[in-house]
Amino acid sequence: MMNTFNNIIKTYDWKEVQQSILSKTAKHVEQALANPKHNLEDFKALISPAAAPYIEKMAQISQMITQKRFGKIIQLYNPLYLSNECSNCCKYCGFNAANRIKRITLNNEQILKEAAVLKSWGFDHVLLVTGESSAKAGFDYLKNALKLVKPMFSHISMEVQPLKKNEYEELVSLGLNTVYIYQETYCKESYNEYHPSGVKADYNWRLETPDRLGSAGIFKTGLGILIGLEDWRADSFFTALHLDYLEKTYWQTRYSVSFPRLRPAKGIIEPKVQMSDKELVQLICAYRIFNEEVELSISTRENPKFRDNIIKLGITAMSAGSRTNPGGYSTTDDSLEQFVIADERATGEIVEIIKKQGYEPVWKDWDRTLQ
Repeated sequence: MMNTFNNIIKTYDWKEVQQSILSKTAKHVEQALANPKHNLEDFKALISPAAAPYIEKMAQISQMITQKRFGKIIQLYNPLYLSNECSNCCKYCGFNAANRIKRITLNNEQILKEAAVLKSWGFDHVLLVTGESSAKAGFDYLKNALKLVKPMFSHISMEVQPLKKNEYEELVSLGLNTVYIYQETYCKESYNEYHPSGVKADYNWRLETPDRLGSAGIFKTGLGILIGLEDWRADSFFTALHLDYLEKTYWQTRYSVSFPRLRPAKGIIEPKVQMSDKELVQLICAYRIFNEEVELSISTRENPKFRDNIIKLGITAMSAGSRTNPGGYSTTDDSLEQFVIADERATGEIVEIIKKQGYEPVWKDWDRTLQ
């Protein structure tokens, strides 16, 4: 049995990590900002309450690092929801199996219609999304969907149920480029509260998914937590710890981090913790200073003003014109959204905003131009 991140995280205590972050002082923050190379202790300082007075300086450094590494570009992508069928009962998700909602799984014709709309808008990077239902949207269904859309897009991503290593290997051989797999929270003690039933209740199976991806030769893996479930500072530290481990273990794979905040949806819980816009800016800048290579993504969960302002501060990718229900692009069907989006502006409007800020919208994952 291979070593996995599970062996690393077992050596850490959640409450000790929380206390360590809260104990950071202004001196620690200044040292972290001055260091030419950054470690996990620096990251703790940069996400600590003590760093709040330094956010403007962090933003300036983050902008400089991002432009140096990625140029003045924003990569555009969009989700294509294939199915809202789900066997899990996650308390924060509108697709919760206990919700009495209209369930839809797109057929071949519907998938191609949705893909055609996204292609007509200019997208060349599509993210295939499903609920976690092995019966309705299992491996064979995902494989078929990948084959259908691959001729239309240069970059295919998936955000679906965790799969086995050999299944990932087969999807990679068929053209899958990226998999986003969010742990939601690394706090094992509370994880089962949010995932009372379904395959997702298996904390370790989900935690070890990026290891299976790395060993399967995936091009890029996306990490993240659902902000609002637990202490965002501690959860973000464990995400950074996970990222650090993966980069050292599967160095041929690229990585991204996303920052989804809990959004309204049918029948879900209220956020346990709140994160202000200022704190989210702090977190994004902390990641960029900690890791110059990681890609940072922001979705339409965030409001227009925030998304416009974050463009220059470290983000490298964003979605635009998103729909979070199956068939949402090509029909007016009433299937339930996974969550209510906050930025409903059309793709063209987002493109113009990016250009007005002196940045270039990029439709392909590898077509980066340094300016």
